[in-house]
Amino acid sequence: MHLPEIGLGTWQNTDPTTCAESVRTALDVGYRHIDTAQYYGNEEAVGEGIETADVPRDEVFVGSKVHADKFGLAHDQVIEGLEVTLDRLGLDSLDLLYVHWPVGNYEAAETMPAFDELVDRGLIDHVGVCNFSTELLDEAMDHLDAPLFAHQVETHPLLPQDELVDHAQRHDYHHVAYSPLARGDVFDVPEVVDVAEDHDVSPSQVSLAWLLSKEAVSVIPKATGEEHIRDNFDALDLELSAADIERIEAIDRTERYVERDGAPWLDA
Repeated sequence: MHLPEIGLGTWQNTDPTTCAESVRTALDVGYRHIDTAQYYGNEEAVGEGIETADVPRDEVFVGSKVHADKFGLAHDQVIEGLEVTLDRLGLDSLDLLYVHWPVGNYEAAETMPAFDELVDRGLIDHVGVCNFSTELLDEAMDHLDAPLFAHQVETHPLLPQDELVDHAQRHDYHHVAYSPLARGDVFDVPEVVDVAEDHDVSPSQVSLAWLLSKEAVSVIPKATGEEHIRDNFDALDLELSAADIERIEAIDRTERYVERDGAPWLDA
């Protein structure tokens, strides 16, 4: 299945009722990509939302992530973690499984072959990683038989990740932008606000449309209420001009909102 351009992010959506309802609402609105993770603690609620939506399972692209702090990233721990994730989601297989962070006991030579085994067993369709550097991406691909399908990393107008986007384009995998609204700060970025006013749309839609204008880039904004879920989805209908894109590209400000010990950029 092709990775849809826009998906629903569910990080911090931990109230079971709210999470299930937001997933169901998103699918009813038209989303076909739902993103979760072991670390989020909401896989059961995400599964409930998928189950209660009036959308066939084979039309929904579901991604989750194995985490070093949960089960570990040694070969057998990856297998065990995926089996628990499937049980929590109530699914027989997963469209996409990621390494959440290259930390803890992550070792490409041991972790990535476990992903290959899961593909061979039909338990996952695609392999992904999150929060990698270009060097770690190259190493992961060297230890994979299956093609790398996606790299998920913080990306937004204040952190455009040009090097990583270029790497995805050159190696033919998806760059999946999380926190694409810069934790809501795009509402305070003058260049984004000005473009939004020109088009009579929200700054959220501008930020998402700017990302989607790039080859190989998908977005997974998180939202819980129907209004925000719909507003984000409407970014698919917004076409920015070359001048709009140039104004956003020229933003002279850099902000990173997601940090953790061992993140590869801390050693850069």
